[in-house]
Amino acid sequence: MPDAEDKKKLEKEKYLNGLKRYTERGIPIYMDGKLSGPVEWERLFEVREDGMFYMGDYVQSEGGGLKEIRFDKVYLYERSEQSERTQKRKKR
Repeated sequence: MPDAEDKKKLEKEKYLNGLKRYTERGIPIYMDGKLSGPVEWERLFEVREDGMFYMGDYVQSEGGGLKEIRFDKVYLYERSEQSERTQKRKKR
């Protein structure tokens, strides 16, 4: 039975393969407003200390099918809170 780390790795691989299949069907994938590929997609799984992560937006075409996928940076808390947290860490 796979451990938690192996399971996480398999889920990541499965997700990346799904994105690859979308691009093979002609559906573009953007990150931060730029067309992206498998190398950039690795950043989707980064854990950042500043609370940033990528959120996916699946955009429909007027006909109802999938038009594109967009990933943009989202922060868990506002920038002013980030500054305070950074300052507290520096003081430690």
